Amino acid sequence: MTLGLPADVRACLFDLDGVITDTTSLHAAAWREVFDTSPHRREDNEYRPFVADIDYGEFFVGRSSADGVRCFLSSRGIELPEGGPDDPPGRPDTVRGLVRRQLDLYEARIRSQPAPVCQDTVAYVMRARDRGLLTAVVTSNADCREILRAAGVESLFDAWIDGVVAASRSLRSKPCPDMLLAAARDLGQHPAHCAVFDATRAGVDAGRSGHFGWVVGVARTGRSDGWYARGADVVVESLQDLAGSPDRRPRP
Repeated sequence: MTLGLPADVRACLFDLDGVITDTTSLHAAAWREVFDTSPHRREDNEYRPFVADIDYGEFFVGRSSADGVRCFLSSRGIELPEGGPDDPPGRPDTVRGLVRRQLDLYEARIRSQPAPVCQDTVAYVMRARDRGLLTAVVTSNADCREILRAAGVESLFDAWIDGVVAASRSLRSKPCPDMLLAAARDLGQHPAHCAVFDATRAGVDAGRSGHFGWVVGVARTGRSDGWYARGADVVVESLQDLAGSPDRRPRP
């Protein structure tokens, strides 16, 4: 079966959330608990609580956790001091303290209910590797390796650029292309010979701004408004669709 990629693609770079695994609901639930129980929450008519189905996608998808916190709080007219990277989860009065709190809650959830793996992606990755293509995971999620290991798919990837690696190399998160470019370098490939698979508009933006050879938008809910205009070469609900007969459109 065809992979639905140009012949000169030599490597595939996959986002984690929404492409390889479905951890969105776990992350969103943890953030909702953080914001619903933090003392900075204002009990007045102006405060709008965190709505998982809306606010997670708007403020956190494609951003680092700290950036997401800043954006969400700003939307509610709240500003907190940055704090330090070692702020404990008991410091809800700083951005870094909230990030640590969410991480603790998320890790507790993922230990009790491992994130489901998207089987269409696993099958696609296996076919790509059988054809000699290199594969990498590119995500701001700091728990990437643990998640892949728990899912039993860690060995399917040749490189990982996750939140831990990004912090150690001072790589900016999406929509900047830094993390994708780092993955291409780690695989020894030019961006023009890499395909990017991402489930966010920020990821599609990063793929285009990084001049990658092929950008695949994975819109599992079918909502892909504007993705072609942002630089996607093809948008699919499942990688099974890409492996079959994708609807390809030229970039504007």
